[in-house]
Amino acid sequence: MDMRRSTPCSRCRQRFMAKSVTKGADVECPSCKPNYLPIPADEQYSSSQQLQYGLRSRMRCFYSQIRGKVHQSTVTPSLNPDPSAFNSMKRSSKRAVLCGITYNNLKQYRLKGTINDVRNMRDLLINNFGYPGHFIRVLTEEEADPRFIPTKKNIEDSLRWLVSDSRQGDSLVFFYSGHGLRQPDFDNDEDDGFDETICPVDFQEAGMIVDNDLNTLIVRPLTPGVTLHAIVDACHSGTILDLPKVYISKEKKWVNNSPPSGAEKRTNGGLAISIGACLDHQAAADTSAFTAGKMNGALTYILAEILKKLPGPTYGDLFDLINETLDNVNQSSCLANTRFLRRLFNSNFSQTPLLSSSAEFDVYKKHLFLAVRCWLNKDRYYPQSIKRLKKNKRLDHRHYVIS
Repeated sequence: MDMRRSTPCSRCRQRFMAKSVTKGADVECPSCKPNYLPIPADEQYSSSQQLQYGLRSRMRCFYSQIRGKVHQSTVTPSLNPDPSAFNSMKRSSKRAVLCGITYNNLKQYRLKGTINDVRNMRDLLINNFGYPGHFIRVLTEEEADPRFIPTKKNIEDSLRWLVSDSRQGDSLVFFYSGHGLRQPDFDNDEDDGFDETICPVDFQEAGMIVDNDLNTLIVRPLTPGVTLHAIVDACHSGTILDLPKVYISKEKKWVNNSPPSGAEKRTNGGLAISIGACLDHQAAADTSAFTAGKMNGALTYILAEILKKLPGPTYGDLFDLINETLDNVNQSSCLANTRFLRRLFNSNFSQTPLLSSSAEFDVYKKHLFLAVRCWLNKDRYYPQSIKRLKKNKRLDHRHYVIS
């Protein structure tokens, strides 16, 4: 009686027929074993059997080499096309740091939509706002260059690069898609008693990056005429830059977010604007509600779609559209599409994006330009486009807006 059964290889995960093995034991398929095997001795096998056995060994070696070449040819191409530009003397008035972390080596923290978020944001900056690709620094675990793995050190170094030598007229963007957490505030600079953080891929060893540190790295250095936009698609990201002004969309007003300790959180004359995926006490969704089978951060997807189709909206109209879309999705429970979120929020998951700034402004008069584009068609430029959108289009939770 043949006791063999289908078993997954411990290395390549391909299934093959093998004899019964102890549960939990490592099993390797023939292709993952050494590429050559000795031909059995003459007294055990005939010459024809020896020839057949040697041929099988050589065939396994051949197929293994072919599979290796195919695997090498399908390696994800780098999103940093010209890393040397980051160290050159050349500069650009448009620079960005995009960080997306999957935590693939930490099963309990794994995220699926963050790389898609980075690609969406990179395409948006290049195709819609004229950012040069070689001045967009991308940090993901898919990058082969160790400088672009999103470790704590690499993220902090990249943020220093982002604001270094910035001048009047510069437009800077920091985008982050990954986990965000809260921790007790020991500096008395948080009204709610908690610091907000982002989690590098090595946060268990190196620690998290706290909102105080982000403020020091990319807010305080901003000089007059320099504008920074931070877009953070993570849990607890509302006041992730510790900016002194927070806009409450439902009440249509700015409120003071200055620290109780009196610590200085302002820029050095520039303007810092942060768009957080949710309030400080909320979680943010990693969802397939907008694209069937493809995971995205809810904020990133909606924001990118709006800015692709609706160049230059006011901040007020932008947040109205984002909130309306999220409300529609929340009503259909599409955001709470994971077992974890359903269990945590009893299917009543919601997130409210938050706008914060280093200075107050009229949100229905000031337009969002990640970089000014003077060649936009007049009929596509705001406010004509928003009027046409509201008149002719409706928001739908599945196929967003003006497709």
